[in-house]
Amino acid sequence: MAAEGRLQKISEGKQLRVCSWPDYYAISFRNPRTGRLEGLDAELAQAFAGDLGVQLTVVESSFPQFADDLLTDRCDIGMFAIGVTPARTQRVSFSQPYLRSGIHAVTTQTNDGIRRWEDLDRAGNVVVVQRDTYMDGYARAAMKAARIVAVNRPQEREEEVQSGRADAFLTDYPYGQRMLAFHPWARLIVPDVPVQPTPYAYAVAPGDAAWLERVNAFVTAIKADGRLESIAARYNLTPIVVRD
Repeated sequence: MAAEGRLQKISEGKQLRVCSWPDYYAISFRNPRTGRLEGLDAELAQAFAGDLGVQLTVVESSFPQFADDLLTDRCDIGMFAIGVTPARTQRVSFSQPYLRSGIHAVTTQTNDGIRRWEDLDRAGNVVVVQRDTYMDGYARAAMKAARIVAVNRPQEREEEVQSGRADAFLTDYPYGQRMLAFHPWARLIVPDVPVQPTPYAYAVAPGDAAWLERVNAFVTAIKADGRLESIAARYNLTPIVVRD
């Protein structure tokens, strides 16, 4: 589909197709008991569809895949706290940000060699990142001594650390909260000074100014009417909400 006229097509088809990664705790997380998506963007996707007066259709995607999904018209918008990076802005257009998170690390409670952020980048350490996230780019640029390993499968990062094959993995605030909530063995390493704070926004295919303007109007509205704050608070995301 040509990007031109997407808002009209959504209105006429009575359907908003939202790309979502269903393993992003507090953002778009599939509850293993109910099979339903929960989290800030799971709820905001429903809210946006409601504001548009259409039905919501969730299209399963991922960080490596979402840009292709947008460009090949598998979905109308990516709504799962997508970090705005220079590489991504070369391919897709982003809304105004609504969250901002720096990078954290997760190690084990028993790893005495990593107590502070500065302990990560040491010879002999193995640090895991999820491929094509902004943590991947940061690690390869900033870490000189540790060995960086990129993985693809969800939960592979924590499996590598828990098994002892890696010393730590890099993540963001929401996923760090998941680790603390579900994994007693995990210990969160938070840098004293925020590391690469990155805005999170919604992504759309480029070339349709009217559609991007409507997405930005939604972001402005949820900031002004309290929906962003109230839903974020339910998922313990208040510290990373962007209010301006």
